[in-house]
Amino acid sequence: MRLALHDVDIFTQNQPKPGPARAIYEALEQARVESLGARVMNGVGANLHAAQDARARKRGFAQSGLSQSDAPLAEAVGVLAREVFSGRSAPKGTKGLLAAWQKYIEELGGSELHTLSQNLGDQQAFSNAAQDLLKAFDLGDELADLDPQDEDGEEAKEGEDETPQNAQDQEEQSDPGAAQIAEADSLDDQEIEGQDSIDVDDMEGDGSEGDSDADAVHKQADMSNAHPPYKVFTNKFDEVIKAEDLCEMDELARLRTYLDGHMAGLASVIARLANRLQRRLMAQQQRTWNFDLEEGILDTSRLTRVVTDPMMALSFKEEKATEFRDTIVTILIDNSGSMRGRPIMMAAVCADILARTLERCAVKAEILGFTTRAWKGGASFQSWLGADKPANPGRLNDLRHIIYKSADMPWRRAKNNLGLMMREGLLKENIDGEALEWAYGRLMARPEQRRILMVISDGAPVDDATQSRNKSGMLEAHLHEMIDKIENRSDVELIAIGINHDVTRWYSRAVTITDVSELGGVMTEKLAELFTETPKRKQRGKRRHAH
Repeated sequence: MRLALHDVDIFTQNQPKPGPARAIYEALEQARVESLGARVMNGVGANLHAAQDARARKRGFAQSGLSQSDAPLAEAVGVLAREVFSGRSAPKGTKGLLAAWQKYIEELGGSELHTLSQNLGDQQAFSNAAQDLLKAFDLGDELADLDPQDEDGEEAKEGEDETPQNAQDQEEQSDPGAAQIAEADSLDDQEIEGQDSIDVDDMEGDGSEGDSDADAVHKQADMSNAHPPYKVFTNKFDEVIKAEDLCEMDELARLRTYLDGHMAGLASVIARLANRLQRRLMAQQQRTWNFDLEEGILDTSRLTRVVTDPMMALSFKEEKATEFRDTIVTILIDNSGSMRGRPIMMAAVCADILARTLERCAVKAEILGFTTRAWKGGASFQSWLGADKPANPGRLNDLRHIIYKSADMPWRRAKNNLGLMMREGLLKENIDGEALEWAYGRLMARPEQRRILMVISDGAPVDDATQSRNKSGMLEAHLHEMIDKIENRSDVELIAIGINHDVTRWYSRAVTITDVSELGGVMTEKLAELFTETPKRKQRGKRRHAH
């Protein structure tokens, strides 16, 4: 539907700045596309309605007593827009969401929603009406900065060019969108970038622009010393939570079964790599010897003494085991929306098998994840709005740091927790700097003498609400600061694995993979390298860097 009915140029030209306004704008466009398409394909419309209901229930929007801080305004606008555009009642799963926002939306933007419903077939007119709706919500300062004269001139020209065609279309088609969908049906599937599976969140449009936003922000980021100190508007709504507290145990077991079923083939490959890692670690544990013993293995290196002096007794030696009881490995996984599908599956399975392998070798292993509680600003952003929008507020989203497996938890008890990564609605935005700081703090509180931190990510930090209200590059600058602190001013050994993104510009010890099937091999090899070399090598590297 989006391919047939959506014009990327018009959408991008009128797209607001990152923040709540953009989230509402995207939700309206998605509602327009799906409502138009459902008029032509009734069965698809019914499927989308059911998908919206399932998604709302999983996000807790069916609960009564929800406050506006518990549910994003963009979600409520999208639900009401579908109801107005299609004439079909909203799903029951959105009952709590609408109870919190419906009165507010209808009082401020009821007439604008009606205007939008009359322009579903004209995306430019629809975009203009969407901007009027954003102004009604007092979000006009987030609209795109366009030259009014140029905008008017383009609209007039488009009106002259498109009016005859629109008239012809109305004569030929009773429903707008039917011709475009028919044309799209003839396109070769090869032209569309495919995914292994379709996520309901993707259909709703949440975070679909994440990768492009990250790249754009990185290009514009100013990494000079001019950046003010990193700050947080409020951490009142942040949470550090165990995986089992985010999901019922029965659902965790079901999600784990789902994960195992989809990754069974790759799991066997990763398992073989993990066994190779285990053999290398066990070899490391058996490298020292006790000499000059009266029994044991004959020490052939000292047989020359027996030849030169027949009275000299034979010398024996014995291998001495050295366990890695003083080592801990933390695997920190990016749980952002851009990791959906195959990347997050691979990360979960690889972390699971490595944790099991390290446990066999008496090495403590911890698995952590990081994301946010909301898209494009949560309760923190609402608090900022209530405080009259002070300038340069700092981080404006609610952190969610997840403990999938603590260092002292046996693998068998944490096995199902990793299934949580497959849950719809979990993966949102990523604020890497504070996630690194959190994982680093947990490592430093451990008694082990050697600490290793492995980060698995697919790009730069992205949080639209924060980036749109602060100086460009604030999140990136903080990430650089935390990496520098860990790599050059601590004993923690840091390594990063980038999935489809070059992370070597952030981390001095990093590797980038373009195929997620390579993740298991890269993780095991890099861990093996760390165990092969001694921590002193890092200290020498630190001195060279400082020099």
